[in-house]
Amino acid sequence: MCLLNDWSARDIQFWEMLPLGPFSGKNFCTTVSPWVVSLEALAPYRLPFTRPANEPQPLPYLDDATHRASGVLDIQLDVLLETSQQRATAQAPTRLSHTSFKHQYWTFAQMVAQHTLGGCNLQSGDLLGSGTISGPTDGEQGAMIELSQAGRAPVTLPNGEQRGFLHDGDAVILKGWCEAPGAVRIGFGECRGEVLGVRGG
Repeated sequence: MCLLNDWSARDIQFWEMLPLGPFSGKNFCTTVSPWVVSLEALAPYRLPFTRPANEPQPLPYLDDATHRASGVLDIQLDVLLETSQQRATAQAPTRLSHTSFKHQYWTFAQMVAQHTLGGCNLQSGDLLGSGTISGPTDGEQGAMIELSQAGRAPVTLPNGEQRGFLHDGDAVILKGWCEAPGAVRIGFGECRGEVLGVRGG
């Protein structure tokens, strides 16, 4: 497991969605954290998988007793924003969100099973993204489009700057870790990417 930010150009993506679905708005940049953490190392941080009774239950090939007992990974995630102004004035990045991978609707085991069922030839070392990690409450949104309600409710930073969408010079920082009683804390390293302006000429 590692942290991954598959960046989105929302202006392009909004235009593409009806005729095509995500295409050029999602294919231009991916940031990956420096550490790959094995599933064996994450064993102490597993939780039971549950699905509310009023929601559709997983089909049999996506469900079994072992998965119900320990199919969920409790990976803590912080999303931080560092603007160019914050960097220039030695201010700390602003934490925009804190959430956990335990809130994902599908577990990674279920995602892999669903991919391979359709003939997807996943191999060791292939990179598979989970999608945005967001939680059920305010402050657990994993994407700026959720935090700012698609730009309609800009986020105000401690220095007074506002963001509905990212600006040139903004850096997005993902930090992930696991911790549990009786187990050591395991980190994934920092997944950091900066929005660069268009080059002139």
